[in-house]
Amino acid sequence: MKVEYNNLYTHFIFTTLHRMLLILAENRQRIEKYITGIVNHLDCKLYAVYANPEHVHFLVSRASYMDENRLSEIIATSTSHFINENKLCIGVFQWQNTCSAFSVSKGDVTKVCEYILGQKEHHHKQTYAEEYEAFLTHYQKTIHTN
Repeated sequence: MKVEYNNLYTHFIFTTLHRMLLILAENRQRIEKYITGIVNHLDCKLYAVYANPEHVHFLVSRASYMDENRLSEIIATSTSHFINENKLCIGVFQWQNTCSAFSVSKGDVTKVCEYILGQKEHHHKQTYAEEYEAFLTHYQKTIHTN
């Protein structure tokens, strides 16, 4: 059955390979705009994006035909190519082979956008490793294993 309408919000976190600090401050906005263009081209909607030196957060509402794996693969492949082709980092840019995707309720969209856009200030208080561990701890509470 084809899904005609949906309300699917996903908070993605992509991490650079080995958590290397590859995303330079002077290229941050260019990379964010590129991600925005990819998302829009795929009939999805980007609500917020922030590129940190070793990771990127973005919140998307996905088109009904787009699942998390397909969207993340397209964005990862395209951005890696874009960054390398335009020499936006020293050496070869790569993402880790996996990313994280967390569902977000419509009522939390504004809060998640504020969190993503506040990344610069947030990381003055908490490292990426601490942030990521907190995400996993919080979201693992909702996953039940048998």
